[in-house]
Amino acid sequence: MMETPEYIEKLRIVGGNVALDFVNTEDGDPPLECLRGYDDLVVWSVRVGLLSVEEGERLAVEAKGRPGDVRAAYRDALTLRGALQGVFRAVAEGEAPTSRDLEILREHEREALSRGKLMQGDGGFRWEWKDGRDLARMLWPVAHAAVGLLTSGTLDRLKLCAGCYWVFLDASRNHSRRWCTMEVCGTDEKKRRYVAKRARIREE
Repeated sequence: MMETPEYIEKLRIVGGNVALDFVNTEDGDPPLECLRGYDDLVVWSVRVGLLSVEEGERLAVEAKGRPGDVRAAYRDALTLRGALQGVFRAVAEGEAPTSRDLEILREHEREALSRGKLMQGDGGFRWEWKDGRDLARMLWPVAHAAVGLLTSGTLDRLKLCAGCYWVFLDASRNHSRRWCTMEVCGTDEKKRRYVAKRARIREE
């Protein structure tokens, strides 16, 4: 049975898209790394639904005898995440992503499409990735989700949290959401405003 580290268990899943949640696995300023090794990548993938518990456990067992492949998969994960950070934060700030970041994403998407299967279900068609022995398989749906978001026409809802700098999709009716979560960053911002207001009153 896999154990979930506390820093992954407590990680908020609030991006509104799995690619954004992947970006948010590096938390805070200075950044707190929530994917500290390949095992964390597997556990996070189970938590967000990219892998079932059984698939995650099989990958963890598979990884034990393949240290070189483990290092490569973890390195690829951090490379993809870095590119997605650059792309989505640039877009959220109204800037153009670098060609290097876009090229890294394109390469991962090409790999995802070459490994995926287009399946028909009750609700229509969907992509599936079922290569049980490839240690980087969880990166394919992440890359595909990122490209889907970039090409879906919903980028006007992509925002940076005013409190923690996470990326998220604003699903509010009037697109006025400023924080990834009101319970955490919104409350913190209100506290800061209250303290600042009290300080101004004391100075008057």
